[in-house]
Amino acid sequence: MLITLAVLVALVVLLVAFLVLTYNSLVRRRNQVDNAWGQVDVQLTRRYELIPNLVETVQGYAGHEHRTLGAVTRARAEALSAQGPAARAEADDQLTGALKSLFAVSEAYPDLKASANFRQLQDELANTEDRAAYARQYYNDAVLSYNNSVHTIPTVLVAGAMGFRGREFFRAEGAAQGPVTVRF
Repeated sequence: MLITLAVLVALVVLLVAFLVLTYNSLVRRRNQVDNAWGQVDVQLTRRYELIPNLVETVQGYAGHEHRTLGAVTRARAEALSAQGPAARAEADDQLTGALKSLFAVSEAYPDLKASANFRQLQDELANTEDRAAYARQYYNDAVLSYNNSVHTIPTVLVAGAMGFRGREFFRAEGAAQGPVTVRF
């Protein structure tokens, strides 16, 4: 009887230890995903903050390009209001397309291309794009790790019971078309 009780106590202790360790692991991975999303958000917000300066600089040289400038401004506003990875990725794709048009307009204005302010903004935007790409990759890696934990045995048993759900990846549609090349 004493041996049976000791075995049952040991099993209960092991089960509780498993639940605690699994729960803590899931919480750490979920927090890592949230932190990674925060980094994506920081980089995209930085990008969105650079765009008004870029539009203003272009407007000084090519003020009559209202349609292109308006498209960039609208795309930026939509990107700022987008919520979640899927909506943010779609809005970011639209903004990238609008920026391509803006950079294409700059080709027609040699003074604009030669402007130190425009070049500096272009470099800042390229640097921010690199940071955003890294942040998106890190976020997707964190989501992969988290989703693997949430959907694989034995953690799936704890995850479902504790309310852990898989997260969505950041999927940029434009990325499938290859890198964007901008020439000045």
